Amino acid sequence: MHSITLKIDVDTYRGTREGVLNLVKLLKANAAQATFLFSLGPDHTGWALRRAFRPGFFSKVSRTSVVEHYGLKTLMYGVLLPAPDIGADCAEQMRQVRDAGFECGIHTWDHVVWQDNVRHSDAAWTINTMQQSYARFCAIFGSPPATHGAAGWQMNAAAFAQLDAFGIAYASDGRCRLNEDGSLCDPQAGPYRVQTENGTLSHIQLPTTLPTLDEMLGREIDGKVINTSNIADRILALTASPRDHVFTLHAELEGQKLAPILEILLSGWRKQGYELISMAEQYAKIQNQSLPISPVSWGCLPGRSGELIVQA
Repeated sequence: MHSITLKIDVDTYRGTREGVLNLVKLLKANAAQATFLFSLGPDHTGWALRRAFRPGFFSKVSRTSVVEHYGLKTLMYGVLLPAPDIGADCAEQMRQVRDAGFECGIHTWDHVVWQDNVRHSDAAWTINTMQQSYARFCAIFGSPPATHGAAGWQMNAAAFAQLDAFGIAYASDGRCRLNEDGSLCDPQAGPYRVQTENGTLSHIQLPTTLPTLDEMLGREIDGKVINTSNIADRILALTASPRDHVFTLHAELEGQKLAPILEILLSGWRKQGYELISMAEQYAKIQNQSLPISPVSWGCLPGRSGELIVQA
């Protein structure tokens, strides 16, 4: 049976306090598994305003109603309001996710700082930042993380190598290349191992194969503007031909105002014959397979500003 791996990025304080537990209820009601990836340090979402000068930033903000989904208060963290410490203040909510039977892993220490800096940072900065999130995760959960999913799909060679150093066997730090309609450029794209200048790493990458809701909302595709009434059908059309997929969702979006769309997707994927699983379950399916090897590669995706890690 083919599967949809549900990977949940938790970016903010509000997403951790509100969206996460909403998603737990929704997923359990639909007998779906998933992996929650937590931001574990300060919430400096307000610093993201510096991205205003990047190509495509204003287009994305206007399409996805950032203020509506994230809240004005969140957008002031680190600017006009102090940045709350997510891991210190929301440890109980995180443990509730684990206790409800869902896999938990690391997203990042500080989402904005990682997303805006890691690509061009040196190994020392990268490793120190990752060790902060690793130590905080262990303190909250009492055990080391099994997996990792990078904030903004931003990494560097040292970050990939550090996953091996932590003993992480599988992660989802990048994307597969997509066409304008959201379909895969390479129908064979999927799990792979990372090649760096020091050799092939041991952990397996499980790249996201589908577009995210915020990448599609408000865009015109095949002559139609994608909105909340038709986006679920558009994504379900992308999964009509059976194959394994990874879908990234966000506690701030599908865990709050876009929850009805997620519910339609979960039901639709069940009808298409998919299992709805965690990253751990996907890894168990493919860990002994011979997988392609891919170098660290960057590219752009439709509906998202800036470059991110993509499968070469």
